[in-house]
Amino acid sequence: MNRKEWKEREKIYACWLCNFPYIDNRQLHRLSELCGGPEAVYLADNETWEQVLTPKQVKYLKEYTASWRPEAEYGKMREEGIEILTIDEEEYPERLREIPDAPYGIFVRGKLPVADAPAVAVIGARDCSEYGKYVAAELGAVLGQQGVIVVSGMARGIDGISQEAAMKAKGRSLGVLGCGVDICYPAQNRRIYGQLLETGAILSTYPVGTPARPQNFPPRNRIVSGLADAVVVVEARLKSGTLITVDMALEQGRDVYVVPGRVTDRLSDGCNRLLRQGAEVLLSPGSFLEEIWQNWEKKQQCAEKQTAGERQKNGGESAARRGEKGKSGGRKHSRKKEFSPDIAERLDPELAAVFRALDFTPQSPEEIREKLPEKYRKIQVISCLMRLCVEALAVQISPGRFSLSGRRTTE
Repeated sequence: MNRKEWKEREKIYACWLCNFPYIDNRQLHRLSELCGGPEAVYLADNETWEQVLTPKQVKYLKEYTASWRPEAEYGKMREEGIEILTIDEEEYPERLREIPDAPYGIFVRGKLPVADAPAVAVIGARDCSEYGKYVAAELGAVLGQQGVIVVSGMARGIDGISQEAAMKAKGRSLGVLGCGVDICYPAQNRRIYGQLLETGAILSTYPVGTPARPQNFPPRNRIVSGLADAVVVVEARLKSGTLITVDMALEQGRDVYVVPGRVTDRLSDGCNRLLRQGAEVLLSPGSFLEEIWQNWEKKQQCAEKQTAGERQKNGGESAARRGEKGKSGGRKHSRKKEFSPDIAERLDPELAAVFRALDFTPQSPEEIREKLPEKYRKIQVISCLMRLCVEALAVQISPGRFSLSGRRTTE
């Protein structure tokens, strides 16, 4: 049996082991280490299993094994384009391998992005404001354009908006689910799910067919932060699941950045508290990219120094040359990139005047009129607002109240 065949057999039995529902991650690691791999666990006797599992677990595992057809079940999974990776494999994400209690196995659909650039998790409120939508879309697009991998939970709101914007900008993204990778959750993000399969990957620690349950999401969140070098919080209430992800990110040694908000905005309460507690502030994509790339380069240089002696001994590239390659190879970000330029420049003068008077705070047409330059005070403000809404540059929040659109066109 060659190495490729052996790896494939290990995957068959890793699929068997990771589908057993009555076992925790720590026990998965211990069993595999004790026996010497998934197939060896499958072939082990009850006595060996009992060194790690309780008598009840052994009973369930024996019953489960008797009814499970390893090769057939693995074949069905592969037919759906789903792969399983265990922590012992080279293809397993290195960032994830480094976190405490790293998952023993992960299910992947699509193609994992090559870890040749920083990865950033963009997270926040599901029911976000127009301001939050705008920031998430702008940030996702800039990160995607500049080669940064965008990681998120494909959730409604900030998560999905940032991922979709990154992929629209021809960037790479990775979605982490709290269900099986064969299930699109939430259902309204099916377009994002399809885009991830084409240009990135969907990942989960839960077996194929596992439905989305509330208890699945906190463990999912630690995978989101574990796959990233930094986490950005766009909007979060005081009691928000987003803050659970932040706690996990800090435990994993990840940098946390926060987009500040108004003190009167409940969607920014969680963000502002994080800033008070010492989180980094994100004021513009340009400054954020500067810092992210600098940190990434330092990390790469440290890794080069640690292995420089070995490379030189083996006749490989010197640490200096590889460090130089790490700085320039494939990096395409512009350190001056900021939020989108003034969209009003491409609009008719009357439309541009009304557009510039808008804010993310909903206003009435009369309030907007008061902000217009004197020469535009007599124009049909309502008509202009309707046209801006059609062009997705404005949105009617409630009858007679308008604000900037969070997902407006920036080209």
